[in-house]
This record gives sequence, C-alpha cells and structure tokens, in this order.
Amino acid sequence: MRSSSIKEGGGFAGAPSHITRGSSIRSTTRSMATSTFYDEDDHHSQRFRDWVDSFRRDPGRRIAPASVIYSIEDSHSTAGGSYGVNEHPQHGWHYLFDLHAANLNTANTSLSRELKGRHLQMIAIGGSIGAGLFVASGQSLTCGGPASVLLAYAFVGVMLYCTIQALGELAVAFPVAGSFSAYSTRFLDPAWGFAMGWNYALQWLIVLPLEIIAASITVGYWNTHIDRSVFVTLFLAAIVTINLFGVKGYGEAEFIFSIIKVVAIIGFILLGIVINIGGFPNDGFIGGRYWQDPGPFNNGFKGFCGLFVTAAFAFTGTELVGLAAAEAVNPVKSLPTAIKQVFWRITLFYMLSLTLIGLLVPFNHPDLLGAESVADISASPFVIAIQSASISVLPGVMNSVILVAVISVGNSAVFGSSRTLAALADQGQAPRFLSYIDRRGRPLAAIIVASSLGLLGYLTDLKENPTILNWLLAVSGLSSIFTWSSICLAHIRFRKAWALKHRPLSDLAFLSQAGVKGSYLGLFLNILVLIAQVWTAAYPVPPTIPPSVKMDDLEVGSNGVGKVVNDERDRVYNFFLQCLCLPIVVAFYLGYKLWFRTKIVKLSEIDLDTGRRKRGAYSFRYGGLPILVDREEDEKRKGWPRWKKIYKFLC
Repeated sequence: MRSSSIKEGGGFAGAPSHITRGSSIRSTTRSMATSTFYDEDDHHSQRFRDWVDSFRRDPGRRIAPASVIYSIEDSHSTAGGSYGVNEHPQHGWHYLFDLHAANLNTANTSLSRELKGRHLQMIAIGGSIGAGLFVASGQSLTCGGPASVLLAYAFVGVMLYCTIQALGELAVAFPVAGSFSAYSTRFLDPAWGFAMGWNYALQWLIVLPLEIIAASITVGYWNTHIDRSVFVTLFLAAIVTINLFGVKGYGEAEFIFSIIKVVAIIGFILLGIVINIGGFPNDGFIGGRYWQDPGPFNNGFKGFCGLFVTAAFAFTGTELVGLAAAEAVNPVKSLPTAIKQVFWRITLFYMLSLTLIGLLVPFNHPDLLGAESVADISASPFVIAIQSASISVLPGVMNSVILVAVISVGNSAVFGSSRTLAALADQGQAPRFLSYIDRRGRPLAAIIVASSLGLLGYLTDLKENPTILNWLLAVSGLSSIFTWSSICLAHIRFRKAWALKHRPLSDLAFLSQAGVKGSYLGLFLNILVLIAQVWTAAYPVPPTIPPSVKMDDLEVGSNGVGKVVNDERDRVYNFFLQCLCLPIVVAFYLGYKLWFRTKIVKLSEIDLDTGRRKRGAYSFRYGGLPILVDREEDEKRKGWPRWKKIYKFLC
C-alpha cells in the first residue's frame, strides 16, 4: 500500500491539482481568520492589561519626589538645612523638618497637567454653587431677613475678593501641590501648614457625605417610596467614577455641571423678575412687599452676625482654582483670567439671585422654618419661590438643577481632599500610603480614602440624621475662614520678604489687584467673621417660629437656624456645634509644633525662588523666548481701546 506524503503546496501526494490548490486556499483562509481572531483578542487583552497597569504605582510619579522628614543620619547628606529638631531617645532617632526640602518637593509635582483655562474657571464656579446657595440661603433668610442676607453676602464677597486676588498672585508665582498648606508652610510656620492642610482636607471630606445626602433627599421630590440609600449608592458611584477618569475627566465633568448651573441661575433671575412684576396667582404685583411685612431684618445685629459662616459656606470652593493650578497646562497664562472672572461671575450670580429670593420669599415662610438641616432640600427658597407662583413644571426642573449642583460639589470634594491628602503624605504630614500616584498621574490611594468618607451618606435613613448632619458640618464649619485667613497672611509675608530682598514687583507674572492692603483688609474681615461666630455660638440667635408654635415646644437646635438655650448645658452644646472646628485646628497646630519644635519662618529666611514661575514662562511644556513674548504682549496692550483695558483689568 502506497504511503501518502504531503506535497509542498499543502496537498497530498497523488491528489489532483485542483484539490491541492483548493486545500491550500482553504488552509490559508483558515490561517488568516485565526490570525485575525487572535490579533483582535490580543488587542483587547492588551488594552485590558494597559488599563489594569494604569492603576499601578509609577515610581517616578509623586506629589513630591521625596519625604521632608529625615533621620539625623540622612540630614548630613541633605542639601536643605534642618528646621526644628525633636529628639526621641527611646528609639534612637532625631527627627527634623527640612523646610527647604519641603519647598522643593511641593514645587516638583508629578500630577498630570491637563487642565485648561476653561476648566479652571468652571472648577471654581462648580465648587461654589451648590447646597450653600440653593439650600442654606433659606436658613440665612430666616435668621437675618433679606436685608441682612444681602449685607452679609456682600461683606463676605469683599472679603473673598481680597483673598482670591492674594491667592491668584501666590498660585501664579508658585503653582505647587497642596497649595494652601504649602504657602502656610513656606511663608508662616510648618506647624500651621500642617494644621491648614488637615483643616482643608477635613472640610472637603465632610462636605462629600453632606452633598450626597442632600442629593438623595432631593430625589424624594419625585419618589418617596425608594430608600435613600439606593440613591446614595448611585451618586457615590458616579462621583468616584468621574474622579477615576483623572483630572481631565474631572475638569470636563465640572465644565458641563457648571454650565448647567449657570444657565439655571440666569433663568431663575429672569423668571424671578417676571414673578415679582406679575405677582403670584392670587396676589398680583409683589415688588418690595416682604421688605415691609415681615420686614427687611430679623433678630437685629445678632441675626446679621449669624449669617457670616453660612455665607462663607456658600462661597466655599472658590479657592479650588488655586489648588487646581498645580495640574494646569499653563497656569501663568490661564490662572489670572480665571481668578478675575470667576469672582465677578459668582458675586453677580449670588447677589442678584439672593435679591430676588428676598423679594419673593418672606423670612417667616413655613417651609423655611421647617428646615431640619443644611441638607434639607425642601427648604430651598428657590423651589419655594417657584412653587408659590404655581408653576407646575419648573419646581421639578429646579430640583434637577439642585441635584446636579450637589453632585458637582461632591465631585469637587473628592478632588480637593484627595490632592491635599496626597500632598500632606509626601511631606510626611499624613500616612505614607496616601502618596500613591498611579501611572496616569492620579493620587489613587487618596481618592479611595476620600471617596470612602462618602459612605457616611448611608446615615441618611437614620432618625437621628439631622443631628448627625449638623455635627458633621460643625467639624468643617469654620474651615474656610481659617483657610482664607492663612492665604491673606501668607501673601502679606510673601510681599514683605519680597521687599526685604529688594525684588521688583515687575518680576511677578500676576499682581493682586487689591495689593497688600487688600490682604490686610481680607485678614481683618476674616478675623471679624471668626469673632462674630464665637459670639453668636455663645449667645445664639433665638429661633424664628410661626405664631402657632410655642417656644416651650422646641428643643435645642430643632429649628435649624435659631437655637433654644434653656440652661448652661444647652449653651455648651450649641457652642461646640457652631465652633467645633476651632479646637480641632488649635490641637493640630500645637500638637505638630510641640512634636517637631517648629518656629515661625523669619522674613530673611523665606524661600522666594524654589518652584517660582517667572514672568514670561508661559508654559510648562514649551520653552520659547519669554522676554520677546512679554514685549509683544505689552505692545498689544498699548494698542487696546480704553474699554478693553478696563475689561481686561476686571475680567
């Protein structure tokens, strides 16, 4: 029997040629199909592997390249000098804080620089317009009346203008990681930088569950049968997902959220004017009716002072633009525009919308008086004004906008807290694992820790929910005041050190429009707000109640605005409810100062060069001719008409 051998062409020996060729073609086709299948499979597998690898730590990526906490043995080989030594003989270690290394490390951030000018502007707006405006403004209206609301928000607006201008000058010159704490460490005291870093991180860590709870309560407008915990899960998952897309994904999300909120506020302003002129269905023209009855003020001067912290809470997040500067593509060019434009937009939005709120909603409206906490969306004066006009569709639309707003602020909370925690970790001021930066430039460990605080949102189903929310808010109630005060003081010290070393102001890429005097004013106003808060906490504003309710029927804190104080125990309870942040900051500062023996940085020792971006250094990516670019820009400015010069100065 003849053995069969395989021919070279792929057929069998002795087989007809057409069979041989057909077999070869089919074999080749099967081979190509198999190859294509495996190529596609390999492509998908590679993409999955790349996605998994993106979460792994990149040894070359850190918020700061090295720790600033050194052992005494390592300090001899360190370029920077020691700063504050504390001995621990039981372990045989001498710890010291190296201020020069701290400045160097925060200046060399390895975060992804993907934020553009439009992102910076919308991040500041998105971080500010949330429950503080849409919900807490109702409590402000009840506490002080419409005139006090405008005066208090204008007061805080002036204070914030000075603060943001000072922040702009510092952030353009030093777009470093951990912005606020880094400035306090560099220009004030490392211990104060530690306290301010944790103060700011705790503020946003607490805001996250508050905003998630507010979002879950908002959904109750449409459906009260589904447990709020379901929506807490959905909203928390959405916020975490956005932040896992990296800083560019976060920036794009905030850009969209902010556009929605801005359009909604403009729409409300136009609608409010129409309602005020046209009147409610059964009343007719409104005008200034509620400024006459029940009146423009409530609770007198104390009611006015009681609004400062609520107004500050509403403006919280404007300073995020300074924190985001470390992740901007071109902070020297885009940050000044964002600093100038964002403040004016927010101020106009707040002042116009709150003016209309005071015209459309009386401060003794029953729905305002029923607020249980700052997250109680049913007490939103924006919704109350639209409902009073008997417009059937728009209350639902307004609630949708509020839902977007609180999710946006929750999104900003994860961003702000994660970046601050990561920067603190790389300076040895927080647990080391928080400095984990993955291969896409995300502070992954810090994002996970910050997001985990959102699990507190599941407290929304508890009966004690309002009390828990108020105590959570107490932890961060004064945080913004401390942060803004530190920014103003850091700017004052920076300018003093700059003048001491005979540096010309023309070397700075951006100058605060308010100047050093504005920083002094901002610091003074911040201190006044702090004093007013301590006073109103010790001697609280009495509650505004409907005529049908007796004072004896109320419990401490039951009104959500005014407080019932029956004895000294109630007074102490209310004081810590309003000022809990104060002892926390003091404990952070004194504890760190005693442990590391830090000192206030002398003006002559302030580092003015490490990490500073000089005038003309327009981009982190490209070189170029900065002097020539500056001259071209100056020539262009000289040819501008006067209206454009004024516009560019203000915006």
